[in-house]
Amino acid sequence: MRLPVSLWLPLALAAAAVAAGQSPLQRRVVRDVMEYFHGRSSVNFLFRERELDGVIEREDPSGTFVQLRLGLAQTSCRKRGPQRQCRVVENRRKPTCLACYKFDTSDIPKVLDKYHNCGPAHHLAAKVRCPPVPSVCPCAIPSRCQPVLCPQEIRQRDEAECRAVEEAGKGGDALYLPGMFAFSRGLPA
Repeated sequence: MRLPVSLWLPLALAAAAVAAGQSPLQRRVVRDVMEYFHGRSSVNFLFRERELDGVIEREDPSGTFVQLRLGLAQTSCRKRGPQRQCRVVENRRKPTCLACYKFDTSDIPKVLDKYHNCGPAHHLAAKVRCPPVPSVCPCAIPSRCQPVLCPQEIRQRDEAECRAVEEAGKGGDALYLPGMFAFSRGLPA
């Protein structure tokens, strides 16, 4: 089955435009996030990159920090099956992944620290009111109850984790070397 040019051309042009404006580190982060997302046991279908926004790339003496939000779209191909013509399925899951990476300053940058959070797009929404949390566990087994996180709490946790990733490799993470903190105490006279 061949698809008309009017269907696949906009997708191909959008993917090329997104890839053209990315730095090598941003492409590496996108590739890592896609591998991470598809490696999860709850993901049964392949996903494609839908959009890339909120890209931040900052350099400092300790390395390069990259933060981005990657929108994904579900395709018709199963993760474990043959991947012939995978087309994006409309009105299906469209998760969003937040990724924060810190790379060192070497010629082939190594990852110093990283953080991913992939979930439904509404988890990363900016202004959503939290529903009231029931005080009683609705489960029969109380140990199975998970605390409900509202989007504001998720966003705050994401911001804190990304700040921690950005601080990786700075002075506080220096290695302890023998003699750095050597203290001696004299004998009593």
